[in-house]
Amino acid sequence: MPLSVSMKKSIRIMTKRYLPFFESLGLTEREDVPKNFLDWDTILIVVPDRHISHELKYYKFSISRLFFVTNPYADQIHIYDFDEWKSVTRNKTQFQIREMMKTSFGGVKKSGADND
Repeated sequence: MPLSVSMKKSIRIMTKRYLPFFESLGLTEREDVPKNFLDWDTILIVVPDRHISHELKYYKFSISRLFFVTNPYADQIHIYDFDEWKSVTRNKTQFQIREMMKTSFGGVKKSGADND
């Protein structure tokens, strides 16, 4: 069933109220963040550690379109389309997902020099 014009306007207005949250994270000014991320049904926010995840978890309850994942291999906060995350992680074990996150969804493979 197609959405009515008034429903589309309502969705756009509600979506714009989330923009200050993403601006406060500095995501709207970064080149690596897609400009159409507010059009996604659900936004996956990948955070580099549990401290940041804990600080942002309150927004998870106030903005229903957010889903958080902690990726210890990430160097900063990243956002992705949650549908992409679901399709990539479907039928994978926790170990496979952990290994995948080393190089994707914000993960940066650590070099041997970084461990010294």
